[in-house]
Amino acid sequence: MKYTTLPQLGDKVSKICLGTMTWGQQSSEAQAHEQMDFALEQGVNFWDTAEMYPSPPAKDKQGDTERFMGTWFAKNKRRDEVVLASKISPMSFLREGKTRFNAKHIAEALDGNLKRLQTDYIDVYQLHWPEREANFFSVRGYTEPMAQQDLSNLTPFLETIEALNAEIEKGRIRAWGLSNETTWGVMRYLWEAEKNGLKGPISVQNPYNLLNRLYEVGLAEVAHRENVGLLAYSPLGFGVLSGKYLDGKEPEGARLTLYDRFQRYTNEEAKWATAQYARIAKDAGLDMAQMALAFVNSRHFVTSNIIGATSIEQLKSNIDSINLELSTDVLEAIDAIHNEQPNPSP
Repeated sequence: MKYTTLPQLGDKVSKICLGTMTWGQQSSEAQAHEQMDFALEQGVNFWDTAEMYPSPPAKDKQGDTERFMGTWFAKNKRRDEVVLASKISPMSFLREGKTRFNAKHIAEALDGNLKRLQTDYIDVYQLHWPEREANFFSVRGYTEPMAQQDLSNLTPFLETIEALNAEIEKGRIRAWGLSNETTWGVMRYLWEAEKNGLKGPISVQNPYNLLNRLYEVGLAEVAHRENVGLLAYSPLGFGVLSGKYLDGKEPEGARLTLYDRFQRYTNEEAKWATAQYARIAKDAGLDMAQMALAFVNSRHFVTSNIIGATSIEQLKSNIDSINLELSTDVLEAIDAIHNEQPNPSP
């Protein structure tokens, strides 16, 4: 395994992060425990979850992913070997759909996270997506309704920062981060924290893959200059970049076969680009999924690459991508396709 340093916190974390959002939908508790055993054996010491998981979200399953992790921690007594990240999520079935990133709701959410995870603290606590409407979750442009929002009706940035810093003081979290956030949002949090002598975000968890490199436009410079690490999610675009959906295939039990909601990586432009990346992998004699993951691993602004799997075989292959170094020819071929069809899946 290769390791990076978690910005500001200083922890040594694996460049590969264990993603968990399918546990409780596509993976049972026993399978989740098997994955945690295997990942830690391979040196993957950074794990990510959220209060809303599994995904796709469902009220009757909410929190199962954290509960599976909690029973593993209770059984194995290895919590101190893991750098753990979780989130507060503004879901409609949580807090009556009225979640605000204020002291009350952050404390309530964290109570639940800690109880399910059977731990006293979370290393990195993240705001799952902004309270305000913004261009995230497959929205490309900055729309007029977004521009006309009255942000005074939402939790002030400083109030959120103060609430998270209070939880740091209590020892219930060690640091905090953002997710699905824009360049303006990240910079605003950083500015408010610095101005008031408080601890700001150390990470932002956003999508980043061969079909969505929008992070490079603005946010990558923020990551570098402001010491805020990218925790890259969907590095395989819901599995599309493994090539298993090419030519209209619908593999049994696969995510996009099971769930209609995950279609952001299957528009015609994305299908074309995916086929071109598959050709690059074939010509280079590479496994397509490993090539896609190795590309993310190679980016200097990526602190950790959040992989997910529904089987040990899949998990092993994804973790092994850390040992693949892409040649200059492959990287140039990837950039040529990106320049021809950039970011088809925002």
